[in-house]
Amino acid sequence: MAQGTGSINSDYKDWEWSADAGERARLLQSPSVETVPKSGESQGNGLGATSALGAVFIVVNAALGAGLLNFPAAFSMAGGVAAGIALQMCMLIFIIGGLVILAYCSQASNERTYQEVVWAVCGKVPGVLCEVAIAIYTFGTCIAFLIIIGDQEDKIIAALVTEPEGAGSSRWYTDRKFTISITAFLLILPLSIPKEIGFQKYASSLSVIGTWYVTAVIIIKYIWPDKELVPVEIPTSPSTWTAVFNAMPTICFGFQCHVSSVPVFNSMKQPEVKTWGAVVTAAMVIALFVYTGTGVCGFLTFGAGVEQDILLSYPSNDIPVALARAFIILCVLTSYPILHFCGRAVLEGLWLRYTGVTVEEDVVRERRRRLLQTVSWFLLTLLLALFIPDIGKVISVIGGLAACFIFVFPGLCLIQAKLSEIQETRAISWWAQVSYGVFMVTLGAFIFGQTTANAIFVDLTA
Repeated sequence: MAQGTGSINSDYKDWEWSADAGERARLLQSPSVETVPKSGESQGNGLGATSALGAVFIVVNAALGAGLLNFPAAFSMAGGVAAGIALQMCMLIFIIGGLVILAYCSQASNERTYQEVVWAVCGKVPGVLCEVAIAIYTFGTCIAFLIIIGDQEDKIIAALVTEPEGAGSSRWYTDRKFTISITAFLLILPLSIPKEIGFQKYASSLSVIGTWYVTAVIIIKYIWPDKELVPVEIPTSPSTWTAVFNAMPTICFGFQCHVSSVPVFNSMKQPEVKTWGAVVTAAMVIALFVYTGTGVCGFLTFGAGVEQDILLSYPSNDIPVALARAFIILCVLTSYPILHFCGRAVLEGLWLRYTGVTVEEDVVRERRRRLLQTVSWFLLTLLLALFIPDIGKVISVIGGLAACFIFVFPGLCLIQAKLSEIQETRAISWWAQVSYGVFMVTLGAFIFGQTTANAIFVDLTA
């Protein structure tokens, strides 16, 4: 497909709230990426600062995160090691395919972020749905982060504080609701208020160190297990054929790096689709090894009795695991403001488009609106985290949205991009790509529908 400087669906009358506001809302930029201004002259001329090897590590960075803690439970739900690995391998094909499609459509539309690509290629309705999905996804992830903080603090406090004997005699300052709240108010809220998040590059490096350390601890604990760690039961097959699908939200949540992948692609010195295909393949293989190592070793250590958060299955007084918990808390503390920043940027873009006001005209009221939005977002996520103690229930909901970012929106972009081509005859490759896009949309819609229905009727009503 010939590349051009205009959008594929470049008639702004088709999706006009405020073209200027939408164009200026540069959302979800990767923390470690230096980008160049969007223009027809700069696109693809090697002005980016990121090498192919650097892009591999940035994509790995974006993929690895707190979802790592849930992979042993996902292997248990899938029905064992063989089923878990097979499910990952099958989904990895479409995960890599979606990343390549996004790069292809980014070049074709000359857009530099995920939602801008969807807006330009697919039009107004999918664009709005994409931005709403990003806002809900980041909101749910922030809830999950607060739950993770509470989980790890419970274990750390249990190791440090000896509770007095007798039911109901626990100290007030060890209560889970208090520890989550005080941590959130003292550390997370102040970091979420600023207009810009300047420490993102440091947070991403810290996150990688933390996730790799957690993986190493889980593998070592499996190879040299403690005597008291005896698995209850190790399933070798799923209980029902539908049980396999219950593991999909965790896999989607873990491998979802698609939203931040478009800025990474455009930051490369040579943003070519072929090179990008090699980059994301290498990155996803690295992520696969990390997730598989954690999932397999954690699952075999505890079997069917593994907790949704793998670190909760280990004793409180285990020092290496306690250090892993501290790493996870530190990672989550710095990741929450970044996710909130992304969600806030999406909401700001939607507001500016709806009102038809440009960024320059609205700058006076931006600070007041930012403070109100930040405090509201923070209090709602904190309230929900206090009353939803199981992280698995949150991931079962946002994992379905992750499937939309991996399958549905890339599939729609591919279909629309191919349909916009002017050709006298349709080659077999054209039909193959359109069919692939249709299959991606269908698969993504099925995963989203199945996991969301399961979350509503099973998890949230339990």
